[in-house]
Amino acid sequence: MAGRAALACTLAVCGCLRPSEERARQDAEIGQAEVEALRAQIEGGQGVVRQLEPGYVSLWESAPRLRLQLAYSEPPPGELWIEVANCMPGAQLAAAPELPVLSGERDRSGICRFQLAPPPELRELELTIAPPESERPGRFRFAVLSDVQEAINRVQDIYTRLNAIAAEPEGLDFLLGAGDLTERGTGEQLERFQAELTQLRVPYYTTLGNHELGQNPTLFHDYFGRGSQSFEYRGVRFSLIDSASATVDPIVFGWLAQWLEAGRDQLHVVAMHIPPLDPFGVRNGAFASRSEAAKLLARLAEGGVDLTLYGHIHSYYHFDNAGIPAYISGGGGAIPERFDQIGRHFLVVEADAEAQRLDVRLVRVD
Repeated sequence: MAGRAALACTLAVCGCLRPSEERARQDAEIGQAEVEALRAQIEGGQGVVRQLEPGYVSLWESAPRLRLQLAYSEPPPGELWIEVANCMPGAQLAAAPELPVLSGERDRSGICRFQLAPPPELRELELTIAPPESERPGRFRFAVLSDVQEAINRVQDIYTRLNAIAAEPEGLDFLLGAGDLTERGTGEQLERFQAELTQLRVPYYTTLGNHELGQNPTLFHDYFGRGSQSFEYRGVRFSLIDSASATVDPIVFGWLAQWLEAGRDQLHVVAMHIPPLDPFGVRNGAFASRSEAAKLLARLAEGGVDLTLYGHIHSYYHFDNAGIPAYISGGGGAIPERFDQIGRHFLVVEADAEAQRLDVRLVRVD
């Protein structure tokens, strides 16, 4: 009996070993904050509330369109400032109920600032911050960069190259990341990464990688928001998945089912750090469980996903998984794969929601 009890206990403990569960629960709390007289809620957790006061709200934006609800329990101050870091170029603020925007600008570091004058009787306010064309299906370009890690001192020339592409007539709307921003995910390293992003002309939306797990609890969420989230931009659905522990938590699988349904009739791009399957199978660069990898890929295929993007392996590979075009791009500067001669690089993706096309090209920096 004692042996059976010990076995049952062991199985119970093993059944609860979900290495990314805590991060999934952190995701669910992102975008909420409350102080005396004011409560703030970002729809979908697509941003971090950095500072909250009745007359001043500071946010980090994690998606191209941000919707913010403010609820006052007493008359608001006559002046309200909204500051949004990692803001989209051309972003405008719309308020419901309608309020005049007294001032609005985006500085060179990517911070948008808006000034409003709420009336004293106002108690609830919904704000939308986005470029005017963000809901209209059309053509646009985005880039993909992952695995910077210890190369933070060399990433500046990559940003210069990205800025040059953003200045082209076709433009560049944002940069997508598949994790491993830092060496160990410390507060100092995450702050440094954000500071370097101020050189970019476009915002950076990213999930986390295994190198962000060096701190317990993980600090990534405090700086960049959710590790798993989904948003729509110009008729294309984007879903970022936290696979930093070589697994996807059941909570995230539940969210993914909703995101796949929302994107079923659209182009759908899915990005995560560790790929479910290593296309060559010799570097241990895949999920810990092949059955879970097969389960995830089957769901992505059944959900009609059009493109999958991964990092983790410090090179470039193009292949198919479950019939879905897949790209591994880990060219942000971390120690490269030997002998492949790829070097630092990023991807540029041309998206056309109306033509249902996603065209990917490799841009080498070295």
